[in-house]
Amino acid sequence: MKFTAEQIAGILEGEVVGNPLAEVSTLSKIEEGTEGSLTFLANPKYEAHIYTTQATITIVNHTFVPESPLNTTMIKVADAYLAFTKLLTYYDQAMKASKVGIEEQTVISKSATYGENLYLGSFSYVGERVVLGSDVKIYPNSFIGDNVKIGNNVTVFAGAKIYSDTVIGNNCVIHSGAIIGADGFGFAPNADGSYTKVPQIGNVVLEDDVEIGASTTIDRATMGSTVIRKGVKLDNQIQIAHNVEIGENTVIAAQTGVAGSTKIGKNCIIGGQVGFAGHLTIGNNVRIQAQSGIGKNIKDNEVLQGSPSFNYGDYNKSYVHFRNLPKIVNELNDLKKKLES
Repeated sequence: MKFTAEQIAGILEGEVVGNPLAEVSTLSKIEEGTEGSLTFLANPKYEAHIYTTQATITIVNHTFVPESPLNTTMIKVADAYLAFTKLLTYYDQAMKASKVGIEEQTVISKSATYGENLYLGSFSYVGERVVLGSDVKIYPNSFIGDNVKIGNNVTVFAGAKIYSDTVIGNNCVIHSGAIIGADGFGFAPNADGSYTKVPQIGNVVLEDDVEIGASTTIDRATMGSTVIRKGVKLDNQIQIAHNVEIGENTVIAAQTGVAGSTKIGKNCIIGGQVGFAGHLTIGNNVRIQAQSGIGKNIKDNEVLQGSPSFNYGDYNKSYVHFRNLPKIVNELNDLKKKLES
């Protein structure tokens, strides 16, 4: 698929500086640009590359003024990074929209209903009383359990498993290997040391504009719902336990684990490999650095690091002293000897 600079500028509401009929058919990094490719310059660190890039078209900020002649056609926009992201989204949606129809060797229940432009890949299963909206794309080897409800413009990539009674809103993306709605980790201890499984009869609810990374798992609630609010983005290999609630527009990086019944507020940013104990309340706008351990309730707007975590600034000050502990101990020993003498 080819696009001219003029067409791209129209999509991005930008200004062409150079050849409006210049054509591109692929994307590239600015330092690896080739003829026929589109790239962008947003970080001044890479500015030198615009004078040598072979990319046919380069998206730049309105404020950029070249210091020497360029071989590339520029498209000037308010924010080059956001414009390039918009273009990637446009391209991605165009590619996904091309997938339509039910392929061979699929199972779709007679009681299931679906809207326009469904794509159902081979070896996928759609259970009883499933409701699928319009423009739903379910890639091969996926499982959609009984009574699942999926909104419009949802993509379920290959190998994802969505257990029964799950509710998914509009504009969501579920990546390969994700498991939504498996049983929560509920077992009651017996007097003899064995455990009896506690039935998990709740479900999982994903609101609109949620993205779930590859191999991430979200457990169904014991009762009620595990809820992922609007706009949440979960990275790969995250574990969300039963009855957890994650607030709007919170983002969580890979390998984080959230134990049962913990409530995380909105607009939080959580680094990789963070561990949350169960039954906690985490406020809004909280920032947690990677590998932190959270064992207590957190107020709004806190910035944390460490395990167990404490204030980010205090952690950094303490870490300076920690690194100097051998030197400090030697100085104390020298001082002790002087006092004794």
